[in-house]
Amino acid sequence: MAALVRPREGRMIGGVCAALARRFGTSALTMRVLFLASCLLPGPQFLLYLALWLLLPSESRTKAAAW
Repeated sequence: MAALVRPREGRMIGGVCAALARRFGTSALTMRVLFLASCLLPGPQFLLYLALWLLLPSESRTKAAAW
């Protein structure tokens, strides 16, 4: 499994779905469709997305910090 960081390429809004797709080995499109389908259910999906957007480091910062 890959590290959970928001990629520089392939992101649409915040890169959260692309990061989760990379982590779980699926396509970003599949993850986006799952997220949109989950929005039909009651729950804090948008708040979770925003929290992950704020908490997940961007790939550019991770590579810059690692020698």
